[in-house]
Amino acid sequence: QVRLVESGGGLVQAGGSLRLSCRTSGINFSIYTMGWFRQAPGKERELVASISSNGSAVYLESVKGRFTISRNNAWTTVHLQMNNLKPEDSGRYFCAPRRGGVYNTWGQGTQVTVSS
Repeated sequence: QVRLVESGGGLVQAGGSLRLSCRTSGINFSIYTMGWFRQAPGKERELVASISSNGSAVYLESVKGRFTISRNNAWTTVHLQMNNLKPEDSGRYFCAPRRGGVYNTWGQGTQVTVSS
């Protein structure tokens, strides 16, 4: 059974930083691309960053230079370091593995709120 547990969210002022973590179990973590998504109220879930099995990262244009995704295959975890946060970064953040070319397994997420 796949389990994804996100943590590290919180309330932070604009310009601040947060580090999100996602612990996984029940999957062969090292072979999958992992993604971080966010969803704001009334908006669709969007892919913020992804990291391939060999460590190649791709970012949403609006977070480039501010967010860094990383993974630890030994600990089957993926992190998202978020710096210089903006109010528009607020939302619920989820991690997910890309399996069969799609992201369709979700945890509960962790809430990020950035105040102006």
